[in-house]
Amino acid sequence: MDVTFSPSQAPPPPTDGGDNPILNAIIWAGEHFIGVFNEAGKQFAGLVTGILPTLIVLLTGMYALIAFIGEDRVTRAVQWSSRWWITRYTVMPVIAVLMLTNPMCYTFGRFLRERHKPAFYDSAVSFVHPVTTFFPYANAGELFVWLGVASGVTQLGQSTVPLAVRYFAVGIVVILIRGVVTELITSYLIRRAGKTELFREFDAEFSTAGGAAK
Repeated sequence: MDVTFSPSQAPPPPTDGGDNPILNAIIWAGEHFIGVFNEAGKQFAGLVTGILPTLIVLLTGMYALIAFIGEDRVTRAVQWSSRWWITRYTVMPVIAVLMLTNPMCYTFGRFLRERHKPAFYDSAVSFVHPVTTFFPYANAGELFVWLGVASGVTQLGQSTVPLAVRYFAVGIVVILIRGVVTELITSYLIRRAGKTELFREFDAEFSTAGGAAK
């Protein structure tokens, strides 16, 4: 919001304080103080008229889709995807982030064995930025990462969709690699720490509780 003065009001103070350095410093601070809030107001207005309606519509649409499919069916799909490593670190984190958004998506780790939970967290947390390309509501608090990546393409006047497709696809490949590597590292650390029997007990309790998909 710009500060304006009508003819009936007193004229704005001079911007030149003459030879008085203190007055010049006060004038400079005053001009830049209101300038910060003016720029913040412009940024806020840009968000309200730009990305915010898209976030609300996307979030509403996703919740409507989940309600149409049925939350139980979506949950069973997540449980099913936890059975194999290739789906455990691709399908499962993608559905978790789209359905529950960040940070609630990590709670889907309850469907996994204890030895698989670190890898799932690593996989899911690595996807909360690529997902903002097409589903910004899933991690709206960190949307600035994608906007920063795409700002160069936007300034060139080109479409950001090709970049978004590549970013999204590479994100899935990366979370698969991170999930598999972290699972291997976790298994190695369990053996090195002599906790193999303990985690076998965890696996037995998990199977008894029926936490895995049958």
